[in-house]
Amino acid sequence: MADTQQVDTEQSGAKGGWADRWAAYEVTRTAGRIGSFAKAHGGAEAQVAYLGERGARIVLVGADGAWGDLVARTHASALKAVEQSGITVHEDFDGEFAAKVTMGRYEWSRMAGIQVGGPSNT
Repeated sequence: MADTQQVDTEQSGAKGGWADRWAAYEVTRTAGRIGSFAKAHGGAEAQVAYLGERGARIVLVGADGAWGDLVARTHASALKAVEQSGITVHEDFDGEFAAKVTMGRYEWSRMAGIQVGGPSNT
């Protein structure tokens, strides 16, 4: 009888290894978060912005005007997550898309900061 060895493909870096499984998990997890946001806000639309080495920012705008964002490790994984969640993706955060965002008193004061008496950033 011959001795056989089993090579652990996850640890050897072969295709289908831990890195690929982790990337797929992150996409699925991000898609789930996008889906939860969309469900909580009567639907949603998104725009994916490249952040360089840091990954990509997914800006979400709900049908009710609420907004939020997520950061994905790569631009490709962000696009996959948005596609997997089934929501509309915009190329740009243009005027028509931006007009759907509803800003509350808190957001306006944070954006203006100390210039108009809002809370400071410290």
